[in-house]
Amino acid sequence: IKTLAVGLLAVLALLQNGPLLLVLALLFSALGDAFLSRRGDQWFLAGLASFLAAHAFYIALFAASGGGTEPVLSDGLRAMIAIFMALFALAMAALLWPRVPPKMRLPILVYAAAIFVMGLSALTMNSAMIIAGAILFMISDGILASERFLVSAVSRHRAWMHPAVWITYYGGQLLIALGFLLPAV
Repeated sequence: IKTLAVGLLAVLALLQNGPLLLVLALLFSALGDAFLSRRGDQWFLAGLASFLAAHAFYIALFAASGGGTEPVLSDGLRAMIAIFMALFALAMAALLWPRVPPKMRLPILVYAAAIFVMGLSALTMNSAMIIAGAILFMISDGILASERFLVSAVSRHRAWMHPAVWITYYGGQLLIALGFLLPAV
């Protein structure tokens, strides 16, 4: 369902003549969803690589469309959000490092850095919708990583984590896509 939902966002972006980088980010996200729907470390790493590519496309899109560092440096709220994003990324990396298998540490660290840069680059955009979408995307990845590596298999928190991942992830992708496809909001 996640693969189809995000794949349809990619189709929508393509049909609406959205930026190619947006279409690619959505396509690689859908591919990542397909990989993550499978069990096993190899599928997890394939999903991670697909999402890493998606974040690279988002970073390039935001860099090409945004206002550079000036909006982040001159706006106190954006600067505070950037600091929070950095702290969130560092905290997640520190929590995950001892809990993940050694062969997954470097890929997860690289991925954490990429999603942080994606979130930071979204702050350069002149769209609250895109910024909110990037923040939701980061939150969904934090919940997903916590569910996979930090929370015990019998934790009562698993009941809300899976739906929360879906809601924040799809909501984030939808807001980013609509931020580019709708008139300035």
